Order: sequence, then structure tokens, then C-alpha cells
Amino acid sequence: MISQANNVRPGSGLARIGAQPIALTAVALFLIVAGVASIAIWRTYAGHAPENDRVLVARALQARATQVSEQLVQTTKGLEQTQQESIDQLQVVQDQLQTVRRQLAAQQAENKRLSEQVTSLNEAVDGLRQSFASAQASEPAPATRNRPVRRVHVVRASHRRAKSGG
Repeated sequence: MISQANNVRPGSGLARIGAQPIALTAVALFLIVAGVASIAIWRTYAGHAPENDRVLVARALQARATQVSEQLVQTTKGLEQTQQESIDQLQVVQDQLQTVRRQLAAQQAENKRLSEQVTSLNEAVDGLRQSFASAQASEPAPATRNRPVRRVHVVRASHRRAKSGG
């Protein structure tokens, strides 16, 4: 009898719960179902569903991303067009610059040629002055004789002008 007395002890509350696992599981299940039901009721009466908000926000972000993407495409096309126009303008300017360089080179060559001609003319005029001065120094001519010669030359020069002009 002693053995039976040891088996039947007045137990504590924890010992009783451990002895009845079905009751413990039932209470835990009831608490979970009550929590889920309270969340569902709260969402229904509050009219606020975070999933719907997330869907709306995702759609708005997608629309915004699409809009930004289209703007980037348009901006890129505009930049390409502007770049092409700039390239075309630069090509025109380069062509004009080459034309100006060619004209400048031709003008410089013409200036050099004219400068050489002026130099040769100056040398010829100096030579004529020297020969005229030496001729005058070697031959004293009367003043009356020089005047009719000058008139003849003037008449001939005017006569030549009249022939070449008409």
C-alpha cells in the first residue's frame, strides 16, 4: 500500500497541465484562432488593408518609373539631335575655316608677288634716276631746247591716250 500512496500525490498545477497535453494544445489553438479572427475583424471594420495599399503604391511606383523612363528616352533623343546639329555646325565652321585659310594663303602669295614687283619697280626707278642724273651732269643742255622736247612728249602722250581710249 505504500507504493500506491507514493503514486498519488497531491500535484501542483504544472504537473496537471503536463499530464493533459490535449488540453494544452486546445488552449493554444484557441488563442491562435482568436488572434487571427480579431485581426480579420479589425481589418474589416477599419477598412484598411495594407496589401491594397502596397499594390497601389507598387502601381504608382511602376507608373512613375515608366514616366521617368519615357522622359529619359525623350531627353536622350533631344541630346542626340542637339549633338548632331552641333557636329553639323562644326563641320560647316571647319569648311569655312579651310576656305579662309586657302584665301589667306592665296592673298599672301599675291602680296609677296606684288611686293617683289614693287621692289623691282623701285630698283628700276632708282636706276633711271641715276642714269638721268648722270646724263644731266655730263651734258648741259640749254633750257629752250628742253621745253619743246617736253611739249612733244606731252603731245605724244596725250595723243597715245586718245588712241588707246577710243
